[in-house]
Amino acid sequence: MQSNQLDYLPILMQAGLAVGFVVMTIIGSGYLGPKRHSKNKDKNFECGIESVGNARIPFSVKYFLVAILFVLFDVEVIFLYPWAINFKALGIEGMIKMVIFMMLLLVGFFYIIKKKALEWE
Repeated sequence: MQSNQLDYLPILMQAGLAVGFVVMTIIGSGYLGPKRHSKNKDKNFECGIESVGNARIPFSVKYFLVAILFVLFDVEVIFLYPWAINFKALGIEGMIKMVIFMMLLLVGFFYIIKKKALEWE
C-alpha cells in the first residue's frame, strides 16, 4: 500500500482548523469580553477563600512523591487496555508477557508500601 504526502492533507487541514479555532476564540474573547476593573475584581481569589500570606510556601516531598506514584501506576494501567483488547490474538505468549509485566508492577507496588511512601504523617 503506497501513500504520498497528499494523503496527509486532510489531517493537516483538521489540525490547522483546530489550532485556528482555539487561537481565534482566545483573541476574540479578549477583544469582545467585558473589561471592568475594580479593586475587588482584581484581587486574587481561589476556592472561595481569601488569600492570606505568601503563596510560595514549601510543600512536603511526600506530596510530590504520591503525585508521581499516582501518575506512574495510572500510566501502567493504560498498558492493560490494548492487551485486553487483543487477548485472544496474543495467545499464551501474550499472557506470559503480561504476567511478567504485572509481577514487575506488583514488585514496585510492594516496594513503595514497604518504604511507606504512601503513608501520610
